[in-house]
Amino acid sequence: MPEYLGKRFGGGRIQLYLALLSLGLYVSTKISVDMYSGALFIREALGWDLYASVGALLGVTAVYTVTGGLAALMFADLLQTLIIVLGASVLAGYALTAVGGYEGLLERYPLALPPNATGPCGRPRPDAFHLLRHPSTGDLPWPGLILGLGIISAWYWCTDQVIVQRCLAGRSLTHVRAGCVVCGYLKVLPMFLMVLPGMAARVLFPDVVGCADPQNCARACGSPVGCSNVAYPRLVLTLLPAGLRGLMLAVVLAALMSSLASIFASSAALFTFDVYQRLRPRAGPRHLLVVG
Repeated sequence: MPEYLGKRFGGGRIQLYLALLSLGLYVSTKISVDMYSGALFIREALGWDLYASVGALLGVTAVYTVTGGLAALMFADLLQTLIIVLGASVLAGYALTAVGGYEGLLERYPLALPPNATGPCGRPRPDAFHLLRHPSTGDLPWPGLILGLGIISAWYWCTDQVIVQRCLAGRSLTHVRAGCVVCGYLKVLPMFLMVLPGMAARVLFPDVVGCADPQNCARACGSPVGCSNVAYPRLVLTLLPAGLRGLMLAVVLAALMSSLASIFASSAALFTFDVYQRLRPRAGPRHLLVVG
């Protein structure tokens, strides 16, 4: 097999191996997180089995990604973005209202202790409301936050296939630039739509979200490593009326399916052009389309 690949690849087996390795890492890391978070929410909301939820998510997303291609993906993303922002804004309003607004959150968050909490593990950090934290005592030191996040952000927004394929599909350079500017403004929203509601969940459910030891965490949510993953589903199921719960279920599923569909489309492009086309250099456009 290596000799065959070497002949087909013009002696560039290393490039092929690197392409396969990068593709495997790209797909496995991105898809696994999305599948787990989506299945976790479905299990909390509907009581479905974790693996059945993963299969349903992958199946539905694969159908409209394969049949519609990148065009269907981008139109679906446009609609899903509107649903996500609307639904998350409603939930953020309910969560902050339940804790007495931002002032109430400031006052109550340091007191959100789980039952029988001992030591620093069960106690909220005193710098929880600081974006830039102490370089030696902070859990997210500001030098690492700025430098590390700067490098990661540059990689994602400038070189990741999920972003690049959308930019290459733009009608003109002006449209691409305008889309990037809109995305930059949208990236401000998670602070208000995710972080603050998550802190409100710690105030409202300290025994679950703030569990401090493996035994209590396993008892509260079935995960000994912590229960912060169930904070958002608990807010949805506890605070929202029945109709809005359905909206939020649609919001979360839309976000996950959007992300999965982007990964499917980009990984198909990476495999087709970086791996398969090197093995079959004479393959025509239709052949490559079917392979993708």
